[in-house]
Amino acid sequence: MSEPIRIGIGGPVGAGKTQLVERITRHMSREISMAAITNDIYTIEDAKILAANGILPEDRIIGVETGGCPHTAIREDTSMNTAAIEELKRRHPDLQVIFVESGGDNLSATFSPELVDFSIYIIDVAQGEKIPRKAGQGMIKSDLFIINKTDLAPYVGADLSIMERDSKEFRGDKPFCFTNLKTDEGLEKVIEWIRHDVLMLDLAE
Repeated sequence: MSEPIRIGIGGPVGAGKTQLVERITRHMSREISMAAITNDIYTIEDAKILAANGILPEDRIIGVETGGCPHTAIREDTSMNTAAIEELKRRHPDLQVIFVESGGDNLSATFSPELVDFSIYIIDVAQGEKIPRKAGQGMIKSDLFIINKTDLAPYVGADLSIMERDSKEFRGDKPFCFTNLKTDEGLEKVIEWIRHDVLMLDLAE
């Protein structure tokens, strides 16, 4: 049995990390075998939310209480997340993808290459149109960059064209997309990236 691909999902608090996992797993559950790990400092609240609102059974979700800086658990000391990955593999030998959702962190948070194979970094429009211009390491180094909650742009005075221009500048050839996960707008681009760039399913067809 081949090893499951591990996809890290990072981003600030409230950007939509848990919702992204929920929407991806809901749309791809018939296609591939998936599981998820959530990181919180003192609770397993995101794991509970994912279990209550998502399509993944509870035994495919593990909540990790980092007990400190969430950045450390995905970068410097990944032992708790590594143990959770091994437990999910033991429970479900058929797993193809494991999502590792970081706790809310700053723009410089990145995943250890020993922990994940690919990474997604997600921000939301409400943080302001200048955020992509700051070009934090999470946004620069991630394999896919997502700007979520596009529906809020008119209410916070954010110009999506400016965010797009700045994202293209620091991302170069790396992919990024806009989403409104509340309505699934833009989600198809995320799923296409997973199918094509991560799983390479089109090569098997």
